Amino acid sequence: SIGSHAPNEREGTGPFSLRTERHGGAMVTAKRVLAAGSRGITSSSAGAKVASLRAAAARARRTGFPLPPGTAVPILARGIPKGHQQQRVAARALAEGTAAEDMKRKAGSSSGAASGSASPPQGSPKLRKVAPARDDKNDFLSIVVLGASGDLAKRKVIPALFALYYQGMLPENFVVMGYARSELSDQAFRDSLEARLTCRIEDKENCVGKMDAFLSKCFYCQGGYDSESGFDRLNTKLCDHETTYLDQMQQGVGSGDSSGGNSINANRIFYMSIPPSVFLPAAECTSKKASGTRGWTRVIVEKPFGRDAETSAALNAGLAKHLTEEQVYRIDHYLGKELVENLIVLRFANLVFEPLWNRQYVENVQIIFSENFGTEGRGGYFDNYGIIRDIMQNHLLQVLALFAMEPPVSLDAEDIRNEKVKVLRSMRTLDLEDVVVGQYTGRTTGESGTMVTYPGYLDDETVPEGSIVPTFAAAALFIDNPRWEGVPFLMKAGKALDKRHAEIRVQFKSIPGSLYKDKDGSLGNNELVIRIQPEEAITLKISNKIPGLGMNLNNTKLNLQYKDDYSDFQFPDAYERLILDAVNGDKRLFIRSDELEAAWDIFTPALHQIDAGELPPELYPYGSRGPVGAHYLASKYGVRWASSK
Repeated sequence: SIGSHAPNEREGTGPFSLRTERHGGAMVTAKRVLAAGSRGITSSSAGAKVASLRAAAARARRTGFPLPPGTAVPILARGIPKGHQQQRVAARALAEGTAAEDMKRKAGSSSGAASGSASPPQGSPKLRKVAPARDDKNDFLSIVVLGASGDLAKRKVIPALFALYYQGMLPENFVVMGYARSELSDQAFRDSLEARLTCRIEDKENCVGKMDAFLSKCFYCQGGYDSESGFDRLNTKLCDHETTYLDQMQQGVGSGDSSGGNSINANRIFYMSIPPSVFLPAAECTSKKASGTRGWTRVIVEKPFGRDAETSAALNAGLAKHLTEEQVYRIDHYLGKELVENLIVLRFANLVFEPLWNRQYVENVQIIFSENFGTEGRGGYFDNYGIIRDIMQNHLLQVLALFAMEPPVSLDAEDIRNEKVKVLRSMRTLDLEDVVVGQYTGRTTGESGTMVTYPGYLDDETVPEGSIVPTFAAAALFIDNPRWEGVPFLMKAGKALDKRHAEIRVQFKSIPGSLYKDKDGSLGNNELVIRIQPEEAITLKISNKIPGLGMNLNNTKLNLQYKDDYSDFQFPDAYERLILDAVNGDKRLFIRSDELEAAWDIFTPALHQIDAGELPPELYPYGSRGPVGAHYLASKYGVRWASSK
């Protein structure tokens, strides 16, 4: 028998299940039909899926094993993107219609003549009543920013919300509610935001006149992050806004407007722009006092997610007491970068790259992050974490996981995150022998005839005296799986270096038996460079013949410069992308709890040894390329750090 499929809570997630018994060639045929129905579904062929499923259903009926109710729904929903709403609805209707026809036919043939009624035979799957796709355009959304008076909220979070608003990407009906310990009125809160809200040059036409409208949707509530009474007041204010809106919509129903009514939800997002020390009290108060009762509640949690495996596990366990994993959105803003999100497209939408993406062709991979400024008064915060916890264990490791993962079953969030977790669990625990750490010192230099002094890390008044926290780190990481075994992944991150940039460099192996070995010795190997910031670009270094008589070769580039090729397109801030994904319930670019656990397991032993002083930082001058030990680490694996030029 073929078992019916119970759909997941969110349409299109998870594979359909199949219970089978041996029943001759007909069963094999039916299984083949179902398998064929789940392959080859792409967004470009969304309309054709309905026709192909109709044919598959007809073939299945001929075998005596019709498609069970709901089977076609997950098959089609996985492949038809949300933008093709008509096709999705048609697919659902077809699946249920096919099942209904089959049931009627089966019931008619098995019913007795005396009964005069057609009832399904025992054991047949029951028909599911499928509700039409829900229209959520009239839902109300409350976006609560915890820590609204802080730097991150004013500099990144609320400006991102404003950008989404003037681009028309937020729901039409929403409020932004700031919550913090500071005493502020609604107007004072709006005044503090106004100077931070700006429009991108290319969006000025959309933005004109919208700043006042956005600020009118901003409100404030004062309270402590561990105060249940404060969150009670917050809930009261949120309920007031929600009730006012829902009452208006209900009145619209009474006057004949069918857009309102009981189907309207009031949803809530809480953005925790607060210190890690109050994550758990805030989560508890949110759950007890301020969760939405008329719709979903989602909580965005900012890094750092602990200091090591133990504290991270404690944080996850604490959150799990008050929130489900489905409600938690662990944000890493680096995953919202344009070139990071493009990694999946580059690999799986271009036939030329995927066959080369393995140990047979790749010599090494370098993931580099550098800033040309120091802590600049934020040393007190930075000293609690250091460069490995602040950059490498989260930002760069997430980039590595996306780069190295196997092809996912689909673009569904869970399928992608499953593959990332597999990569992280395949990685060796970082050995202290494969790590170099450094700390920048002050430097005085003459620039334009003027002497300029750059302070060292320990010159920052907020940094504890004698701190050994690293501001630079380089590490060699390895993935022990069939695709990447033996390929060194070199990671480097630092502050107060010679330039600001972040990039991925894939250095390919030499050509065996090269015909031009007498000419290409100085050219180097092919190299793919994905520049994440600044000036996003993708370049492929190749050897090429120099025009003219003779056979002279040089190294040149196939060069995609985003500022030139995509000059007419917007480059949204990473926070815009990630907040919009949270609003839409898309968790592809957010970190799952088991993913976080696997990431900390890689770094925790080495971090504890560094914290204990077993690996003192090498000193390097402000504005240099970092400690010399990083070059020795690379040469240990036959690698030379590539130039970003």
